[in-house]
Order: sequence, then structure tokens, then C-alpha cells
Amino acid sequence: NGLEHQRSSENGQELGYFSEWNEKDGSDDLLPHEMTHSWNGKYRRPADQVVPNLNTPLQDSLLWVYEGQTQYWGNVIAARSGLRPMDRSRDVLASVVATYQDNRPGLAWRNVLDTTNDPIISARRPKPYRNYQMSEDYYSAGQLIWLGVDALIRQETGGRKSLDDFARAFFGINDGQWQQPAPYTFDDVVAALNAVHPHDWKAYLSDRIEGRVPFANSIESTGWRLVYKDEANAAAKAAKRVDGDFTYSLGLSLNKDGKVTDTRWDSPAFDAGIGTGMTVVAVNDLEYSSKVLADAVKAAKGTQGPIRLLVKDFNRYRSIDIRYHEGLRYPALERIAGKPDYLSAILNPRR
Repeated sequence: NGLEHQRSSENGQELGYFSEWNEKDGSDDLLPHEMTHSWNGKYRRPADQVVPNLNTPLQDSLLWVYEGQTQYWGNVIAARSGLRPMDRSRDVLASVVATYQDNRPGLAWRNVLDTTNDPIISARRPKPYRNYQMSEDYYSAGQLIWLGVDALIRQETGGRKSLDDFARAFFGINDGQWQQPAPYTFDDVVAALNAVHPHDWKAYLSDRIEGRVPFANSIESTGWRLVYKDEANAAAKAAKRVDGDFTYSLGLSLNKDGKVTDTRWDSPAFDAGIGTGMTVVAVNDLEYSSKVLADAVKAAKGTQGPIRLLVKDFNRYRSIDIRYHEGLRYPALERIAGKPDYLSAILNPRR
């Protein structure tokens, strides 16, 4: 857990965070995320969150800046500081890009701006089919939107300016002041971006947070693109997010006991009738384990036969066939030949 504060945040990690450092190298960016909140969110605070007393409800329309840009800086600062190795910073970003290219069908009906209402209306209660309902997507969706902003500034200024310049000018005002927050509006954000590099930032940001323009492809403006491989990347392994993760193949994820924690809307698993909360008991007549299911997915690649699951649904057992033959798929990033590499410039330490 992380709880931001202007001068000292509260940060909690699981047991083994330090003693298993080598194994988990780069698996988390909680510390740089919460440090960033000191100036993005606590000192520079959205105007509709600056309320006179605790009886006045907050409004959250700018959480895609408050949390979205902080999510962006969390990964960037983790890489620049050496807390997270460069390759793992790219790996983490690959998972975010994959989410918004291939695992958010809910974007067809709900935009990022609307998800800023989630802290008010849902209080972080768990949701089935989160990929379709969406929930607090302003975090990671915001991260990709700000990645696109950074890449565009670098591209149009020949690398002379970047989002670093925006952060310094926008969040770095009144250095040393902390007693009173400095509120801002959407128009203030646009004006500060224009002061760094003139562009139609109001339309650029509005089109993306309001769902008129896709934003996941912003990764390609950095000189990299999303691909899928048959083995999970190093960051996913370090964070222990591999076992039970068949999101981009079968379209489901499971915990260690075989309980389905999420099913991707319109995925092979979804089409076969598998829903959140069911438990996979056996795979092709073998007792379930993540390895057994992974082996079945590998064996089915290029064949015609289904993957046969025995599933417990409440107090009933039934057999379900999944017709999927494309093998294991895990997200990764690869360079686009001939395009400038802005992503490495973003993640490398500043000189």
C-alpha cells in the first residue's frame, strides 16, 4: 500500500521486499510514485480537490493528471534512479500498453475521464469483468497519455524539450512552500504545456481522456511497439505475475488454486462460458496447475482440438471446451527500425 503525503508518505511492501531483492529486482515503483505525489497531487492539487473542510466532498475530474502523470513518473524515476533496471521498466510499460490495446474492451463504451468518478461511486470494491466495466483506469491510461505528450514534445523540438520541462515549471513553483496547496485547473495544465512547446494541447488531451482518439498507440511515437512472445517478460516474473496469467491467450487469469479472478470480455474463455469466480479443477483430465494449463495451451497450438477443462461453478461441475490454437502470448516491446528512440531518452538518467 502507499498513502501519499506532502512531506512523508506511508509506504508498505510485502515481506521479503529487501531480503528477496535480487529475485524481485525492479518489480515495484511504489516509492518513486509516492514521492512524486509530494509535488503532483499534494502541493499542486486539482482545484476540485481543494475543499474548505472534511464535510465537503472531493471531485476528481483531474485524476488523470494527479494519478496518471504520477504513474508515468513512477516508472520513469524508478528507471532513472536505478531502482528498476532499464529492461524491466520497458517490460512494465509493455504490460500497460497491452492492457489498453487488447484488454480494455470497456473503452468502447466508457472513457478515461469517466473513470475519475470511480473513487466516489465504487470505493474500490472488486468488479467482475473489470476489463469491460473498467475501474480507476485514469492511473495507467493516464500514464500512456502522458507518455504520448512527452514523445510529442521531444519529437517536435528535436529533443530540446520534454515533459521534464513541464514538470519543473508546473510543479516546481514556490520552491520550499508547503503550507498551502497550489490548485490548478485543466486550462492551467494546457497553458503550462503551451509554455513549454506550443501545440493544440487542449484538443490533444480532451480527445484522449474523452475517448475520441486512441492513446495506447502512443508507445509507437517513442520508437517502440507492442509484440507478443511465448514467454513472460522479466518484470512479470519478478513480480510473480506469470502463474495463472493467460490474459492474452485464453483470456483469463487464475489464482494458485485455479479460481478464475478475471475473464477478458469476448475472449476464447469468455465465449466458452467461463466467468469470474469459477474454479478450474482439471485440464485435459489432469489436475489443474498453472503449468498443466500452460502445457495444454502449448500443445494445442496449430491443432484443431479444444482444450478441455473441468470447472466447478458454485456446487456444480461441468466440462467446458475452449477452442484456442495460437499458443501462449505475453506482452513485450521491440524497437521500430528507423524511428528515433525517445523511450530510452525518457528512461535514461539525466546528465
